Amino acid sequence: MRRTGRNTGAARATSGAGDSGRCEPSRRPAASKPDTAAAAGWYPAVEAAAELGLAPGLYLVATPIGNLGDVTLRGLAVLRGVDRILCEDTRVTARLLARYGIARPLNPYHDHTAEQARPGVLAALRGGARIALVSDAGTPLVSDPGYKLVRAAIAENLPVTMAPGPSAALAALTLSGLPPDVFLFGGFLPPRQAARRRVLAGWSGLAATLVFFEAATRLAACLADMADLFGNRPAAVARELTKLHEEIRRGRLADLAAHYSEAGPPRGEVVIVVGAPEPSAPDHAAISERLRAALAEFGVRDAATRLAAETGLPRSELYRRALAIRGEKR
Repeated sequence: MRRTGRNTGAARATSGAGDSGRCEPSRRPAASKPDTAAAAGWYPAVEAAAELGLAPGLYLVATPIGNLGDVTLRGLAVLRGVDRILCEDTRVTARLLARYGIARPLNPYHDHTAEQARPGVLAALRGGARIALVSDAGTPLVSDPGYKLVRAAIAENLPVTMAPGPSAALAALTLSGLPPDVFLFGGFLPPRQAARRRVLAGWSGLAATLVFFEAATRLAACLADMADLFGNRPAAVARELTKLHEEIRRGRLADLAAHYSEAGPPRGEVVIVVGAPEPSAPDHAAISERLRAALAEFGVRDAATRLAAETGLPRSELYRRALAIRGEKR
């Protein structure tokens, strides 16, 4: 996600000698002859990286989603120690680096430059460079560029590691009040309604909490589509996470759709979290018929066990009902 809005309340932090612990990929690359022609200009600061103990490789560094105080100490150490930083918007990343007194060369890496830049980055990694990849906000690759670069580096057995940290999707999930044990992150939904409804319909029966990014201008329409396709499930809309005007609005999908339809698009980045389908009351008549069919082939215990596995209903309850049905025949 892109970082927008005014950053406020950022905790003061410094990064100096205390950041000098080793931060390196999980393995060191085999020695190879540097590809100086292709990689020229990619690692002019090897001395500084060596002082911090950074091994050569590609470092994926999570950055704050709003509050600059949320960057991790290890993330700062990596950004301070690499030879070069790949970023979506050099202006956004420059503000983060300036906040912590870090001066490193920046190269744009986004949807419009990735295809052209990727061969040079891979050549530099082959030559032993230390390169960081960041997004404007949050965890790289999560609805942001970088997947093809990471895949290509892994295919060449080049070292890749992660300096984890902020994530808007996880922050919204944990603040939503909805079950976080099983969830699916759906990223950005298609902007056109027909395509959006097709995608949502495919996930309507999934027994998991759903997390989506959405543009504020499409929020009300998206919530209305969800209410129509999912039913009136519990949900939450999170915006301006970690910033001064952070807001988590919780309610049923239909109520949230009506609110934003009337209030208009909110300001800031938006994350939608939708609860899993609510369990429906079992059809007792249908369950009894299935038990009778099972009892025609199996004993009471086996019939209850099999139907419990098929329906998810408590085995003890099915066992009691099977006993009652067996008693009716006597």
